Order: sequence, then C-alpha cells, then structure tokens
Amino acid sequence: MFSNKSILITGGTGSFGKKYTKTILERYNPKRLIIYSRDELKQFEMQQTFNAPCMRYFIGDVRDAERLKQAMQDVDFVIHAAAQKQVPAAEYNPMECIKTNVHGAENVIQAAIANDVEKVIALSTDKAANPINLYGATKLASDKLFVAANNMVGKGRTRFAVVRYGNVVGSRGSVVPFFKRLLSEGVEELPITHADMTRFWISLQQGVDFVLTNFKRMHGGEIFVPKIPSVRIMDLAEAYAPGVATKIIGIRPGEKLHEIMCPADDSHLTLEFGDHYVLRPTIKFHNGDNDYMLNGLGERGEEVGLGYEYHSGNNTHFLTVDEIREFDKLAEL
Repeated sequence: MFSNKSILITGGTGSFGKKYTKTILERYNPKRLIIYSRDELKQFEMQQTFNAPCMRYFIGDVRDAERLKQAMQDVDFVIHAAAQKQVPAAEYNPMECIKTNVHGAENVIQAAIANDVEKVIALSTDKAANPINLYGATKLASDKLFVAANNMVGKGRTRFAVVRYGNVVGSRGSVVPFFKRLLSEGVEELPITHADMTRFWISLQQGVDFVLTNFKRMHGGEIFVPKIPSVRIMDLAEAYAPGVATKIIGIRPGEKLHEIMCPADDSHLTLEFGDHYVLRPTIKFHNGDNDYMLNGLGERGEEVGLGYEYHSGNNTHFLTVDEIREFDKLAEL
C-alpha cells in the first residue's frame, strides 16, 4: 500500500515519527517520506540515522498553512502527529496549545484537501475522551475537526480518520523515563500520584502498526481505538524498582485516576472488532452512509451495549509485574 507512494508525517522528529520512519523503510519502498517539523536540530540529528534517498526534511510549523500546502504537494498519505502534549504547559500557555492543536489541525485538513491527498490519519489521545485538561480539550476539538473534514471534500478523494490510544511506553515526558532517571540518581522512594491509578499501555511499535493497518481499514470519519492492556501504577513502580519505597504525592491538576478511550456517552456510536473499537461519527456525511460495521479489510464489528465504557480501570487485561518488565524489553527501551 505504501510502496511507490509519497507519505508526510507532521511532527516527524518525535518518538512516533522516528519509529514510523524506521518501520516504513524496513517494510516498504516509498517514493518519498517527508518529515515535517519545526526544529532544525532534531531534523539534523534524525538525518544521521534516516538518510535513505526517499527521505525529505521540511522545516515548517503546522500553524503555517501555506508551508503545509507546499509540503503536501503530490503527497498520498499524511499522518498528523504534531501536537503540544504536556498537560501543565498547556494549562499555563493555553493559546499556544490551541494554536498548534486546533488551528494546526485545521491547516492540515485544508492543505490535504487542496492537494487531493488520498488519506489522512490524525493521532489522538485517551485524554481527548471526557477531557478535564486543556490538552485533552484541544485534542477532542482536533478529533472533531478531522471527522467533520470528510464533509468538506466535495467530490475530492481525501478521507480523514483518527487513531486514539493510551500512554506510549518510553515516549518523551512519560512515566517510565521519569522513573528510570530518578532511580539512576539514587532516590530512596518513588513519587506516586495515587495508589489506585491505572493507565493504558502500548509500545511505539504497536502504535505505528495500528496506524498503518487503519489506513487499510478506514472509510473516513472513524475514531480507531486499539484493545491494549492496562497497568496499575503500583505494579509499574514494583516492576522498575522492586523493593524501593513509594511516596503518595496526590493526583496532579488535570490528571485522572483512570483514562478513558471509549466514553459511555458514545456507547451508541461504538463498534467492537476483534482487536479494536471504532467510534462512528456523530454526523451524517453528504456523500452517503459508510458501512462502518464492515471495514476495508473485511473485518466485521458489533455494537456494544448502551452505557458501555472502555477505560483503563475496567479493562479485562492488566499486565502483571513480570509482564510489565517483559513489555519493557519488547518495547526496546
């Protein structure tokens, strides 16, 4: 599907972008693989590892609509991974977060339509479901924009979908590198926000593979949610620091006890497939109804019960302490 095609990823120098680039180059033979981001130093560093003839590095910000339109010329597939993601920073700098996560999403949509891009997938987060912080609220707005964009294409071929998943093991700013840094500094106790806290758990490679597969599944307008395991924060501490004391510091502002990916309020829109869920769009598209029960790979879904909610606390699959350690190894941390 991706061989001899042109692919662009916004925010491509981030954790996801690097793993996505590595995966595409190993499995396919793309015509062009374009890294679009605003930090020239990160691009320079990435070029030292990924310098295949198909690679292109574009300096640009998703806030810059004209630069995006230029970068997307003759592009077939777009992955929108650029975002301001740090919850405290978003609370302190709300307009900057909105400019990148909301207005930037609008610019990606307009550029994709203007260039007749075939398919676009935007990365979301569990924090966009029933958001309680600004970051989550901006990503919910972004999700709504990308779903509604399918109504803006007219007779064009461009289709948009969203992928929503939980905490990526080892990504920048996440808890695992934080714990490991504290342990390397010789701390005698690990800070824990709440003893009952749970989180969804996914590796970078799993996230990349899920996105790649959903390019084949999508009709346009879906929010794809993978079925992934949960972890308990106390098990996580035991996995990385067995026997080390913990200190409860309290839930931080904008943080939840459990993360939600399929809210109960959307249960009437939620379909369950073998290894994932799909949230159907709340609006009806002008170009006819898509049969979201049957995806592009021929997989068939079923409606969930009214009031069903998929969150990290009610998950049927929790990793044990030993499984967390093994997951860590498989995630290549």
